Amino acid sequence: MVLVLVVGSVATSATQKSYDGYQVLRLPTGSQLPHIQKKLNGLIFDQWNHDVERYLDIALPPTEISKFKSLGLKSRVMHHNLGDSIKAEQKTKRVWKRDIADLSWFDSYHAYDAHIQYFKDLNIVFPNNSEVFSSGTSYEGRDISGLHFWGSEGPGKPSILYHAGVHAREWITTPVVEYIAQKLITGYKDGDLLIQTLLDRYDFYFIPFVNPDGFVYTQTTERLWRKNRQPGPKNSTCYGRDINRNWEFGWDANKGGASTNPCSYDYKGEAPSDAPETQGLDSLVRKLKANSGIELFVDWHSYGQYILSPYGYNETLYAPELAKWTRAASYISREIRDSSTAGATYTFGPCGATLYRTTGSATDHIYAIGGADFSYTIELGDTGHYGFVLPPDQIRRVVEEQWAGQKLLFSLLDQAFFEMSDGLGSDVLST
Repeated sequence: MVLVLVVGSVATSATQKSYDGYQVLRLPTGSQLPHIQKKLNGLIFDQWNHDVERYLDIALPPTEISKFKSLGLKSRVMHHNLGDSIKAEQKTKRVWKRDIADLSWFDSYHAYDAHIQYFKDLNIVFPNNSEVFSSGTSYEGRDISGLHFWGSEGPGKPSILYHAGVHAREWITTPVVEYIAQKLITGYKDGDLLIQTLLDRYDFYFIPFVNPDGFVYTQTTERLWRKNRQPGPKNSTCYGRDINRNWEFGWDANKGGASTNPCSYDYKGEAPSDAPETQGLDSLVRKLKANSGIELFVDWHSYGQYILSPYGYNETLYAPELAKWTRAASYISREIRDSSTAGATYTFGPCGATLYRTTGSATDHIYAIGGADFSYTIELGDTGHYGFVLPPDQIRRVVEEQWAGQKLLFSLLDQAFFEMSDGLGSDVLST
């Protein structure tokens, strides 16, 4: 079904922060991390990555580049001019005419309103098996809407829940859930037995923007903004809570998994679920649990290429389901690598032990409180060539890799498949 309407490029603003002349550099660390951090002390930069035991990715303003060079630290350039990379990222290659079969949608990034329209169009072409739903409103009053899919027997089955757009600057996450939704619709309508069986067995809930205010802010004002746009506590001039450090479970379990500084990019808030976005999402999670339960939750993020399971709030505490989650993640990782034109490799394991500690995270909460049978954070591409500013020509590859991984995971949700031999892989999909 073709709905003719021209969709423009990403919105920009005259007040948008300029990153012209910024450089993004990768510094190998390892045992030299304390020495490197000491040398960087006093330098103004934005740190991009968490896995600092292997490397540091830093964005340097033009005024700091000569100072950095004088330090004599080994580094590799990710972006020679971050401003140029952002300008290239914001160009739409060609006009998309609202035909969901037209995959050119995944050749560009898009404005917020265009993404919302895309999900509405998916609902229009799948009217008897989908509905637009709301999980509350953002601080600035935007609807946190999503799309709910079901099969021939109607809604009410166990749920598969996807969150995207949690951290505003991680633009690649929304196209991934859009692509999965599009493939489910086309597969179901084309008679794909696996997809039809899947939608008859599970209800899907897609939320393309957990943090709509933050995403709009990245497109109009500051491309690398991460948090929501909620004002800080009294007497603070800083804005934003990190929605993925604001969930109730594990919110105050350990020091080091989030910041208490309102100006920090991972500020946890004054109290658990004190962000309106988290409140609405948590209500949905508890509703799904009370109905038919949550079979799978995936929280999509970037970057680094990881498949992470609970727990994040404690790096030495392991959930009883860890063996199952790790085994499934190993199959997903292999499927992504085998299907990828770039041979993309995804590291997997429990978040706290594999990557870094995260308190108040959605993945921990939706497992521990929401009762999800499988709960993952997937950190998308890349591993450090581009970081958060992933070029548009990489979108199609990333979404296709994730579809391959999720399609295999759908088969693994069936316990009969999961009990098969260690040779499990692409052959499962033809079983």
